[in-house]
Amino acid sequence: MEKDKVDKKDHILDVAERVFAEQGYDGASTRMISGEAGVNMAMLNYYFGSKEGVFLAIFDRRISNFQSVLLSIGNDDSINSWEKLDKYLDNYIDKVVTNNCFHIMLNREISKAKKSDLTDQITDIMMKNVNVFLGIIAEGIKKGDFNKDADQQLLVATIFGTKNYIINTPHISSKVLGYDVLDVDVQNDLLKPRFKKYMKTLLKAYLQNENDNNK
Repeated sequence: MEKDKVDKKDHILDVAERVFAEQGYDGASTRMISGEAGVNMAMLNYYFGSKEGVFLAIFDRRISNFQSVLLSIGNDDSINSWEKLDKYLDNYIDKVVTNNCFHIMLNREISKAKKSDLTDQITDIMMKNVNVFLGIIAEGIKKGDFNKDADQQLLVATIFGTKNYIINTPHISSKVLGYDVLDVDVQNDLLKPRFKKYMKTLLKAYLQNENDNNK
C-alpha cells in the first residue's frame, strides 16, 4: 500500500515537471497537473497541499540526494582540496549538463527578474550547492593549497555561469562548440568530458600558487 502511494506521488511529480517546464510556474495549475496525471484534485491536494507544494516537492526529490553527494565531498577529510575540487566538478557537471524537464523549469524560475517567496525558496535550495563549492575553495586557501588572492565569488560565476551559457542558450553554444549541446549522446560523449577538462584546467591554473608545479 505504501509503495502504491509513493508510486502515485512520483507519477504526479513526473507529470508536474513536464507541465511546469512547458507552461512555467505562473502558467501551470493544479487542475492542469491533476488532469494530465489522471488523478483528482483531492488526491493532489492531499499529497502536496498547493501548486507551490508540488513545485517544491519536485525540487526536494531532484536535489536532496545530489546535495548529499556534494556535502559528502566537501566534508571528506581523507582527500585534499584539489581532490575535492575534482570530485565536485565531476559530480556537478554530470548532474547539470542535461536538458530534462527539471532543469528547464529550474532555469525558467531562477532567471526571473522579479523576486517572490518561491524564487527565494528556490535560491536558498540552490545556494546549498554553491556553498559547498565555496567551502572547498575557502578550505584550500586556508590550508595554503590554493592561491590566497583567488576571488572566491567570481569563481562561482565562472563555473555556474559557464554551465548556464551552454545549456540555457543552446542555439548559440551549439554554434560555438560545433555540435548540438541538447543531444543526449553528445552531452555524454563529448560535452561533459570537454567541460570537465576545461573547467579543471582553468580553475587549477587560476588557483595554483606561484612556483607550485606539483598540482
